[in-house]
Amino acid sequence: MALYDAPRLFGFELESTENLSFIPLVVRFNLDRFGQRISLDQWRSLPHSDRELLARFPVEDDAAIEPNFDRALAEMLRTHADAMPETFAPDGDPIWAHTDVVPETVIRQSSLCGIGSPSLGRWSELSRFQRYALAKLSRKADVNHDFVPAMREFGLAD
Repeated sequence: MALYDAPRLFGFELESTENLSFIPLVVRFNLDRFGQRISLDQWRSLPHSDRELLARFPVEDDAAIEPNFDRALAEMLRTHADAMPETFAPDGDPIWAHTDVVPETVIRQSSLCGIGSPSLGRWSELSRFQRYALAKLSRKADVNHDFVPAMREFGLAD
């Protein structure tokens, strides 16, 4: 799988990422997947073209391209921020990877937002990246302003 032609942003992210001023979910997905963490200040220290390139890396499994995300990020941070990404052991069994149960955090966030949670059937039909997005947006106990727009975009809410 090659890089996407353009940054892979969900429709609900277009405004909230403010032209890549904030870390988009596609980059967060790859950071989490490869056990890396960067600060918002580090993200913003990268030139826009580098942020755009990182947002073009695929979310599908591809052994040939995956190491390039790590290398690209490390080189960009070294060059522009004189820093390296923090590393951690990635979750080997993330809640969003399961199609047999809707995560409690997604159910709780749905309730906080006053909307119905996705049915198990609808949850299992989502792509793994969509499931990741909803799980990421629902991880905190407060209402996330992007959660309802994401549910709408994914066809899970009116």
